[in-house]
Amino acid sequence: MHEVSLAGGILSAVEAAARRDPFVRVSRLRLEAGTLAGVEIEALRFALEALAPGTLLAGAQIDIEQPPGQAWCLDCAISVPLIERGAGCPQCGGFWLQPTGGTELRILDLQVEDH
Repeated sequence: MHEVSLAGGILSAVEAAARRDPFVRVSRLRLEAGTLAGVEIEALRFALEALAPGTLLAGAQIDIEQPPGQAWCLDCAISVPLIERGAGCPQCGGFWLQPTGGTELRILDLQVEDH
């Protein structure tokens, strides 16, 4: 379950942000985890909530957006939706696809409380 290590990395990034621009607590954490990122959303949410007590994330609202997968089909030379890695092109059925979206895992923003 790599979501626990991802949650630890997110917490580290939040702590680094607090060192650069001091705040006492995160009230809302907004993440983006694309459908092709290989992240189980509920497991990531659970891991973040498990790590949160006693940290800057304690009590934070956690919102996770899931942008859909997109790929460039090298056979069709068009952008196509991609439901999952390993799926074929919905236009031609080919597998020569380059993912172009939905692979992201990033912190979008934080709402924080100062002193």
